[in-house]
Amino acid sequence: MKVRLKDGRELVVRRFTEGDKDGVAEMMASLSDEALKWGVPPYTRERLERGWWSRMENVTALVALDGDRVAGYAGLRKFSHPRRRGASDYLIYLYQDYHNVGLGTAMTRRIVELASKEGLHRIGLSVVADNEIAIRVYEKVGFVVEGVLRDAYFGDDGRYHDEVHMGLILG
Repeated sequence: MKVRLKDGRELVVRRFTEGDKDGVAEMMASLSDEALKWGVPPYTRERLERGWWSRMENVTALVALDGDRVAGYAGLRKFSHPRRRGASDYLIYLYQDYHNVGLGTAMTRRIVELASKEGLHRIGLSVVADNEIAIRVYEKVGFVVEGVLRDAYFGDDGRYHDEVHMGLILG
């Protein structure tokens, strides 16, 4: 699907394929400190393969492409244990040139659509409380705050920050 950003750029958002791994790894390796401020780096190709891309049968992922360049990656990791059937965790990373222009909202909406089509029941996520822009995006798409873990994230600023847990029930 094509997405027109607030600044007029048009990107393609589509399902992640094996052929996208190099582009995603390249994007992750070149993220600015600001883009990674609330993440859990480092994001090396090895860590991506071992973590995000292991057991791809349990992953639904998207990439945003600006031409041949990966501008964003969003993924759902579906839990495989029978007691967690239908539940998943969500993550999203955008290259710094694509923050605050609507790409995160578009990708999150699309991943929710895919999750519904796949019959998922719930999407959960955690976000550092200071990341107010991300929280607004998630709320706009329908996620609600389910709880707060106090002082659960140690930031680059040498301080602890609260972590907000959010969820969306699909049906």
